[in-house]
Formats: sequence, C-alpha cells, structure tokens
Amino acid sequence: MDFSAGPGIAVREYQTDNGPADYVLFADRQPVGVVEAKPDSWGEKLTTVEHQSSGYAHAQLKWVSGSAPLPFVYESTGIITRFTDGRDPAPRSREVFTFHRPETLKAWATARASFRSGLSCLPPLNTDGLRDCQVSAITNLEISLAAGKPRALVQMATGSGKTFTAITQVYRLLKHAGARRI
Repeated sequence: MDFSAGPGIAVREYQTDNGPADYVLFADRQPVGVVEAKPDSWGEKLTTVEHQSSGYAHAQLKWVSGSAPLPFVYESTGIITRFTDGRDPAPRSREVFTFHRPETLKAWATARASFRSGLSCLPPLNTDGLRDCQVSAITNLEISLAAGKPRALVQMATGSGKTFTAITQVYRLLKHAGARRI
C-alpha cells in the first residue's frame, strides 16, 4: 500500500480486529473513516448496517498502532450514500450526495469539534438593530439546532425582516459554529 499515492486513498478489505472493513479511508496518510459497501438492492435497508460500519470504525486497525475510533462512517450502495460524524454530540447518519473530499475529511478530523458540537456553544446574540420578532426567531432557531433538530420553519409577517434574520443566523453559524472546527 502506498499511503502517499494521493491526498486521500481508500483501502479495500482493510484488516481490523473485527474482520475486514470494506474500505478504510486515509487522508494525508492517516485513517479517518470507514465505508460499508452494499449492493444497489439494499437502498432503503442501508441504515440496518450502521452497527456493522460503526464496529469497524471502533475496531483496532492492522498496521496502525494505538488508533482511536475513526470519526467518519459511511454506508453506501453506490447510488445511496449515508454519512455519520462520530464526533457529533448525538451521532446519526444522514444521506449525502457523494463522499467528502480527502482535504475536507482531514480538516474535519483535525478540528477541535464538529459543526453540530459548535451549535450548542454559540455566543449570546447581539440584539442591537434587531426587532423583537427577529431576536425571537434567531433565539428559537438556535435552541432548535442545539437540540439536534436540523429542520425548522421561521414564519414572520411581510416586511418584518425575514431576509435580515436569515442572513444574521447564517453569519452566526459560519462565524461561531463553523469556527470551532478549526
């Protein structure tokens, strides 16, 4: 195996103390994740193998001494791919369009915390220039995100500042929750 063949490599049938993992992902020569591959016919059953892929992520890797659990876990049929960031406060899989780039996995692996961990540590909202309904919307949205609810609906009257509210929220997430990753 040539771990320096590129910024990231996927090693097929990598040996672990739980048996061979379908693929172990390496970024900058360091193991960062596993992939459990299943046939296309598994589509809607893909989540049933999360325990198997998690077992490989927590297994001792052959030829890697003292390895900690691998943070990134994928299950894939080649058509459907699910991803779990094991560093999240309550890790859960979600469907993704494709596998993440090695550079992204490396950056995430070396970050202090995951994005979802950062959601629970946002600083107090500066309310200067915000209307009461905007403060309420941002505060309640951040409570929802910190509770692990990734979907929310912000409903405000016409002309009440929905666009500014959304921009303020996105700015806070990028600046504070995203910054904790680096």
